Amino acid sequence: MTDVVSPVSGIPKAKSGRRDIGIKRRYAAERRFRTYGIAALSFGIIFLMILLWSVVSKGYTAFQQTMITIPVEFSEQVIDPQNERATNPQKLLTANYPVVARNSLAKALGVSVDDRVKIRAVGQLLSDGVRTQLRDMVVANPAIIGTTQNITLLAAGDIDSAFKGQINLSVAEENRKVSDLQVTWMNQLAETGVLAKHFNTGIFVNGASSRPEAAGVGVALIGSFYMMMIVLVLSLPIGVAASIYLEEFAPKNKFTDLIEVNINNLAAVPSIVYGLLGLAVFVNFMGLPRSASLVGGLVLTLMTLPTIIIATRAALKAVPPSIRAAALGLGASKMQTIFHHVLPLAMPGILTGTIIGLAHALGETAPLLLIGMVAFVANYPTTPLDPSTALPVQIYMWANEAERAFVERTSGAIIILLLFLIVMNVGAILLRRRFERRW
Repeated sequence: MTDVVSPVSGIPKAKSGRRDIGIKRRYAAERRFRTYGIAALSFGIIFLMILLWSVVSKGYTAFQQTMITIPVEFSEQVIDPQNERATNPQKLLTANYPVVARNSLAKALGVSVDDRVKIRAVGQLLSDGVRTQLRDMVVANPAIIGTTQNITLLAAGDIDSAFKGQINLSVAEENRKVSDLQVTWMNQLAETGVLAKHFNTGIFVNGASSRPEAAGVGVALIGSFYMMMIVLVLSLPIGVAASIYLEEFAPKNKFTDLIEVNINNLAAVPSIVYGLLGLAVFVNFMGLPRSASLVGGLVLTLMTLPTIIIATRAALKAVPPSIRAAALGLGASKMQTIFHHVLPLAMPGILTGTIIGLAHALGETAPLLLIGMVAFVANYPTTPLDPSTALPVQIYMWANEAERAFVERTSGAIIILLLFLIVMNVGAILLRRRFERRW
């Protein structure tokens, strides 16, 4: 009677018990594996959120700038005391415009210009960038000399940091860069609305500057744009053409196998090696100018080509063989089959791989440092041959600055770079969904 068969499973009871234990163990193993996966995913998300929070919490203030709006008296006694501007226009370029701004602010604060100690402290409330701002206004319209204009001026970097709460004003006066008198004036101007925070357009349009309040990523954005256009124009046609040849026309032999292996290896080569290659070939051998967007674009093109070739070949392989057979069966040539049928169907994967390659190139820093794009460039480049820098290089340069105000500029530039990368990756996803064909 001990060998009675179970009516459900057809297995003896003893064996059925062992089978139940095995199933429970497998289910327990599956639950543990699922738990490990969720824990790993949660671990990664937590660290990603910590990273984003640390960047955003430090950088969002960079999109606001403290400014002082006061009536500025363009005193002829300071700008052109001998009335030489008609015969000597250069006089307007060398006038002492910081004194014009300082005296106007002192008047708004009720400080006498004869009090040297206080007048020096008043001047420290304003950025040195007011020199360029007022000079450009006077050069563009000399008629404003002798008049009073209501103008919004940049506050100094230390005042900006103090007003944003980034400087601890409770510590002893000798341990901070903002004096008690300047704090009193700052609060006085803030109460009357003269000193206030405005949207910082300068971070998007200004070039490099030693003054954090006047520094921006404008030059870096133009340089990155030039480089991305060069990478797109060169890497897309070359990468697609190479992929079509290797996938559709190249014979399968040891030579093509060697090419494929080397393309895969090039995709894993550290980016700094491409920088050394660009320095040796494009700068030293070909004599192209250092710090030029053209050289940066060529280096990034070499770095991006393997990624595009691999993605394009994968997209071409994903097209069903029946498409090729049907086209050839209807009398199409090999070239017509590829360019009229296979390539359009593979285009979503090709575009996705290209955008991902461009996004990767946009965030590269090491190869650009080796070709000299770490130079201090304050003027906009008009052509790809002009000196320029790139957004990740600008972040690297600001991160090495000692002033406290550059910390928020660094994080603000990182936010801008992340936004560009997010837009590019979202664009890749949308293109794939828009053109994707399901078989």
